[in-house]
Amino acid sequence: MKILVVGSGGREHALAWKIAQSERIQMVYVAPGNGGTALDNRLQNVPITDPLWLAQFVQKENIALTVVGPETPLAAGIVNIFRDQGLKIFGPTKEAAQLESSKDFAKAFMTRHAIPTAEYQTFSNIRAAHDYVTQKGAPIVVKADGLAAGKGVVVAMTLDEAHAAVDLMLSDNRFGNAGARVVIEEFLEGEEASFIVMVDGKNILPLATSQDHKRLQDHDQGPNTGGMGAYSPAPIVTPAVHARVMREIIIPTVQGMAKDGIPFTGFLYAGLMIDKNNHVKTLEFNCRMGDPETQPIMARLKSDLLGVLEHAVSGTLDTVELEWDRRTALGVVMAAAGYPDAPRKDDVISGIPAETPECVTFHAGTTLAGARLTTSGGRVLCVVGLGDSVKMAQRQAYQAVDQIRFDGAQFRRDIGWRAIKRPG
Repeated sequence: MKILVVGSGGREHALAWKIAQSERIQMVYVAPGNGGTALDNRLQNVPITDPLWLAQFVQKENIALTVVGPETPLAAGIVNIFRDQGLKIFGPTKEAAQLESSKDFAKAFMTRHAIPTAEYQTFSNIRAAHDYVTQKGAPIVVKADGLAAGKGVVVAMTLDEAHAAVDLMLSDNRFGNAGARVVIEEFLEGEEASFIVMVDGKNILPLATSQDHKRLQDHDQGPNTGGMGAYSPAPIVTPAVHARVMREIIIPTVQGMAKDGIPFTGFLYAGLMIDKNNHVKTLEFNCRMGDPETQPIMARLKSDLLGVLEHAVSGTLDTVELEWDRRTALGVVMAAAGYPDAPRKDDVISGIPAETPECVTFHAGTTLAGARLTTSGGRVLCVVGLGDSVKMAQRQAYQAVDQIRFDGAQFRRDIGWRAIKRPG
């Protein structure tokens, strides 16, 4: 059987790596892929990004199923194009993907369906946005309405920071069309977690919980990024919190989308804020798996992902039970010099250790030219360690990180600190 994974990041490398472990796999194509997928003889890169051309490639190669990794092709309607041609694909339609591609759509949807989230207002008028910030005070959160590669969110701790963020998005046009409108919402206190499920339009299959680290530097300092590391499971998501999230957020979202005439299929990611009383609010929705959360989640998944995906496109996820490695998986992102604002490219990478049962390295911003592996993007690698505790998984990951070399490499030394600090 042949499978296509669409995308070029660490998330897509991890998905393709896991799918390729199935005994029924003949080949996993990755479009366009990266240096890491090029190095794996079970995977084959395809230099195509246009959805129409990808559909032609799938028909020509008789590919059984396509899985979409990143948000951009989903927002562009790749699922609609494939379905119109009778091709099996796992992901949300362009209409359903608005849960991620428009913050305003998502907030209005949550308000309409009584899904807990922060108080907010949406603005395209810069003066009105500044007046609202002044009225509400700081801390406050300013978000670009559209897709901004995980960087369109400013958590402003002072009024000056909030006003600067409004100017950045509405006046300076920093995020282009994505920032033509801004969503300004109340600051929520608590601990964040990532809650990812698979949805077949009706049935919901929760994946292992995880927790991301958004800030660039140790102790949660520096600018927001696409994510500098993650671990799974997330101890903050206790069984009681898990049940609450399903009851108050995930199930009402899937039912609400169906009620609104835009049934959701694909990976649904709810970014959560969990307060000290275990009350949960939704920070955001993504319509795909998170990156870097996917890497530790896939490292822990023991079930055959191909079989699960077949159930997902057949509408039978209610018959699936997932099996997980009992160990913790912890991923450390190694980013390029200059990330997130101006990542440098073409630095030579060396020293990546061979995969073991305790450690695997997933590629994101890498390119392979002959035998030369170089950086090609902001987040370059995600090194995942597995161990019987967060500390042991952390040790495995950092032992590998310390062997890897490229000029200007940036990474945090404290991935997993919240779980380690957590009592009990």
